[in-house]
Amino acid sequence: MTTAAKTPPTFSSEELTQLLSLIKDSDSVELKLTVPDSDQRSTAVALGMDPLEAQIRQIFFFETPDLKLDKAGVVVRARRIQGKGNDSVVKLRPVEPADMPAKLRKSPAFRIEVDALPGGFVCSATMKGMLGSTDVRRAVAGDLPVRKLFSKEQRAFYAAHAPDGVALDDLTILGPIFVLKLRMRPKELNRRLVAEVWLYPDGSRVLELSTRCGTTEAFQVAAELRAFLGAKGVEVSGEQETKTRKALEYFAETFQNAGA
Repeated sequence: MTTAAKTPPTFSSEELTQLLSLIKDSDSVELKLTVPDSDQRSTAVALGMDPLEAQIRQIFFFETPDLKLDKAGVVVRARRIQGKGNDSVVKLRPVEPADMPAKLRKSPAFRIEVDALPGGFVCSATMKGMLGSTDVRRAVAGDLPVRKLFSKEQRAFYAAHAPDGVALDDLTILGPIFVLKLRMRPKELNRRLVAEVWLYPDGSRVLELSTRCGTTEAFQVAAELRAFLGAKGVEVSGEQETKTRKALEYFAETFQNAGA
């Protein structure tokens, strides 16, 4: 007996109309795919992924124990990056690009991007800041106030969207999550493909494949990426799991268990 092939999720007409509208007014599109646990090893082999070529990262989230920021659509994080400086991000999602002030759109630190996964998409607004190589470590150690990890623009963006009464310095540091990031350029795809493995404290992991493209080429690149991964035998119809969501849920559960 043969097993029917899985069909990748598709969008309804209404969803497709919404997606087209979001893409039109965004700065870029990032196409993403999370690989099921059972297929991660075979995917790494099929794509020729070499972990020794990966860049090591540490990611810290800043939240309340009951995830008030997440409920408001706000993500606050900072990263330590091997061989580079640290950086920080204040992100809001979902957003409508037309609702973002023109002044923000002109900032080089601000980006509106559509993240598209099989069967789903979300538009986010991100304000990014660059940091020194020791800033995040000092903040985690308590030697630097959390607010100092964020620029004036970032703090203003945070204040405009965070719940009332939740200051940056009041947030709890969650992490770290260790990440291996590998950049590839498969000749069959002829564009950069990024693989990220997020290693969680409980031993679980998420493998995400992604590529970023311009708004006018998103559907063409999506078709090419799906064809490339399909030819490599990579599962593209599995259940999707976002990296940040998994991290926040893990830490929220940890807090709940600690208080039980």
